Amino acid sequence: MGVTRRFVEAADLTGLVREAFGTVRRLDQVVRLRGGSKKGVYRLLFDDDSTAILYVWNEAENYWPEVAADLGTGAVDPFADASDLGLFEAASEHLGAIGVRTPRVYLTDRSRRHHPADLALVEEVHGGTLEALLRRDPEAARPALTELAAALTAMGGRHSARLGKLTLVDRARQGDPTSEQIVLERALRDLESAATRVQRLANVRERLADTLRGWSAVVPPRTGYGLIHGELGPDHVLLDDRGRPVLIDIEGLMYFDQEWEHAFLELRFGEHYHWLRGSDLDEDRLRFYRLAMHLSLVAGPLRLLDGDFPDRELMAGIAEHNTGRILRLLG
Repeated sequence: MGVTRRFVEAADLTGLVREAFGTVRRLDQVVRLRGGSKKGVYRLLFDDDSTAILYVWNEAENYWPEVAADLGTGAVDPFADASDLGLFEAASEHLGAIGVRTPRVYLTDRSRRHHPADLALVEEVHGGTLEALLRRDPEAARPALTELAAALTAMGGRHSARLGKLTLVDRARQGDPTSEQIVLERALRDLESAATRVQRLANVRERLADTLRGWSAVVPPRTGYGLIHGELGPDHVLLDDRGRPVLIDIEGLMYFDQEWEHAFLELRFGEHYHWLRGSDLDEDRLRFYRLAMHLSLVAGPLRLLDGDFPDRELMAGIAEHNTGRILRLLG
């Protein structure tokens, strides 16, 4: 039986708005924004022409089928689907501490007095996405790209001996799988899932599995990790009124390998990636992570399409694009 999806309405938020802003603003309209698959994102429009963004975490807003979050060794999988207010708060705090801009938080609420969900009311950043600016005027985007590169360096410089999402990293312990072991096991699962749905991948399943194992085998061991966003595409970078980058969708922030971050950056920023490339990336690890990343971007969107996610054409396109990339990498 599918989830009954009850979305936020203006009447739910009267008390929340009063807690955040007192009586100086009255809520006029609530608009649900497209694209979110794990949390709801709403624009709130007020009577003084100001706006804010509301994040909503509950089952009704999460389109992902439930999956196990355990790796079989007792270790917590850092890639398991996870999006909640606690992760958002921890990520906002960590990034703010190293000078990386995220939307200002006006109020968070776990009481469920206003709506049956955890809520965060944050500023709306009005400068549009870095993706839109790169498409419109790449030259004008250079200062933002330079500042984003500095943010990535600052994040990579925040070290931990243990890996994992911020609210789970303290549960890591000696003997847990290493980052490359986690990526390999996840990639093999993604391959099995994708191959049952995409015949072109089923045709080369064994070659892909052998390639994953071979490429992972030459990756040197690592015991320290930096902060990564995990899905830092140009659509997850907003620009403020001074053109500074503002990171959003930050709940996946974790301690992990920079190469995983850069495999995604390289994919999403394309010809503009050279502005962001790090100087100390391990090429063997990066090659292995590229292939694993593409497999995750086939299996994940196809798994999402098992449910009632509304933007189906987008997810199908992501899976198709990454299938092509996998086959090109395989040669």
